[in-house]
Amino acid sequence: MDIKAEEYIIQYLADSGEILCSGSLLLSGTEEYAPILDLMLKAAEEQAEQLNLNVTQLEFLNSSGINTMTKFVINVRNRKHLKLSVTGLEGIPWQVRLLKNLQRLMPTLELRMQ
Repeated sequence: MDIKAEEYIIQYLADSGEILCSGSLLLSGTEEYAPILDLMLKAAEEQAEQLNLNVTQLEFLNSSGINTMTKFVINVRNRKHLKLSVTGLEGIPWQVRLLKNLQRLMPTLELRMQ
């Protein structure tokens, strides 16, 4: 299951239980992010135990995108059975800040910094 646009690609790899985000997410408001959130929530519903969100190839994420990621993590936090991990790059300051903030919302979230 993929969402592809000129500036970004969001892929859900069901076999490996991973959501890959790449490119630049500069959409306007929650309405434009709704299909991405829907894909992420569907992935969370389909995975029984483990899901990884990989943002290592995501170059930029605006405030509406950060809001979408936050909604996703809060939704997963409410699903007690699902373990969520997020992979990001230590060399990208906004990723480090975002992922640490997401971990504050969901203390069981596993951060994988590369």
